[in-house]
Amino acid sequence: MSNQDWRGKRVTVAGLGVSGIPAAKVLHGLGAVVTVVNDGDDERSRTQAAELEAQGITVRLGDGATLPESTELIVTTPGWKPDKPLFTAAAEAGVPVWGDVELAWRLRGLDGREPAPWLAVTGTNGKTTTVRMLASILEAAGLRTAAVGNIGVSLLDAVLGDEKYDVLAVELSSYQLHWAPSLRAHSAAVLNLAPDHLDWHGSMEAYAADKGRIYEGNRIACVYNAQERATEDLVREADVEEGCRAIGFTLATPGPSQLGVVDGILVDRAFVANRQKQAQELAEVTDVNPSAPHNIANALAAAALARAFGVGPAAVRDGLRAFRPDPHRIEHVADVAGVAYIDDSKATNTHAAEASLAAYDPIVWIAGGLAKGAAFGELVTGAAGRLRGVVLIGRDRALIREALARHAPEVPVVDLDRTDTGAMSEAVREATRLARPGDTVLMAPACASMDMFVNYNKRGEAFADAVRALAAESD
Repeated sequence: MSNQDWRGKRVTVAGLGVSGIPAAKVLHGLGAVVTVVNDGDDERSRTQAAELEAQGITVRLGDGATLPESTELIVTTPGWKPDKPLFTAAAEAGVPVWGDVELAWRLRGLDGREPAPWLAVTGTNGKTTTVRMLASILEAAGLRTAAVGNIGVSLLDAVLGDEKYDVLAVELSSYQLHWAPSLRAHSAAVLNLAPDHLDWHGSMEAYAADKGRIYEGNRIACVYNAQERATEDLVREADVEEGCRAIGFTLATPGPSQLGVVDGILVDRAFVANRQKQAQELAEVTDVNPSAPHNIANALAAAALARAFGVGPAAVRDGLRAFRPDPHRIEHVADVAGVAYIDDSKATNTHAAEASLAAYDPIVWIAGGLAKGAAFGELVTGAAGRLRGVVLIGRDRALIREALARHAPEVPVVDLDRTDTGAMSEAVREATRLARPGDTVLMAPACASMDMFVNYNKRGEAFADAVRALAAESD
């Protein structure tokens, strides 16, 4: 669409916040008649509304259900569920609904410049790490790039800003993909699939289908997890451009058209001249920080996308070496009296916690929080042989305690019957009491944090503070 196409177009933006406010401002700047509707009517919302109204944008607080008269398009923030009355009304009126990703995709090239291709990543876990690894590799290749999207950096800013990019590393959530029907990436990856956000999607099938949208129309490569058949199934079901290839990644020895690991080396048997007989060395496992199994998988997926874009092996190695993970993602906090303390507060679901638990042995596990409807039997069964002990915190800790009683009855459990933020300090002390030299105290809660903390970052900071206090006492 050209600038002229937007002039006078009546657009409703559903929701304020990280994506709603930029969308409203961009659309208003293009000449659209913008109305923002928002469920909340708190002090923060009123402050945001005042800022938009000062620019000539209409804002309706406390009314996110009613479709404004003459609306021609809805642009929604990712968190709004598809069953909202506003969307039902839009469907009945024949009004299309786009997400912020769809809007950014449609606005590419609006300034007349050739749009940067998108290398897109989704999955239940590991998205942010993989996208940041990918951006580091692309930068090592001398390309102008940015990690954007669900990572917290606005796609609209990347598409419409002054910076000219060669390629974008784009993290996409299942919410964003649901509302992005036109997206057509250069290449894309689904890292893994496990039950998550089912209250939003309605079923595992619907959740997987929305993740699979990332492959639609891919031009060069659909990257999948060769050790998770569900991701390969999504590739098989996708309608891609002629010549687009299915590229697997695996922690095992790779077959043709795969990337994998051989004798501690990350190797490529996909983007080589003779993939039946040749393999290209990309990096050593020790070049990946941290080199836990699930993080090696992230690195292989990032490498596959970079290789699909034509990046050489030396840049893959250099980019992985330069990458530093975000805080609270299997982050080593300290060693105290021979015990390692690891902060994986970002492990907010069972799938993430499973990967984290698989990386260490023996473990004193700190777990619990908001379960979000999860079951813990399979997680505990898989980890039972590694557990020295468990310390439980948070509102839904009883669910994990019951799973431990059934599947790991011999493992000592400390159940902290408190949900104040100070509980973390006690949890660390109890874990220290259970641990022996050579053990790892791992905070991988398998649950969301909001029963006790503002977010997983604050939970991780509380753990790290408690560990540092412990270390200071032992000096």
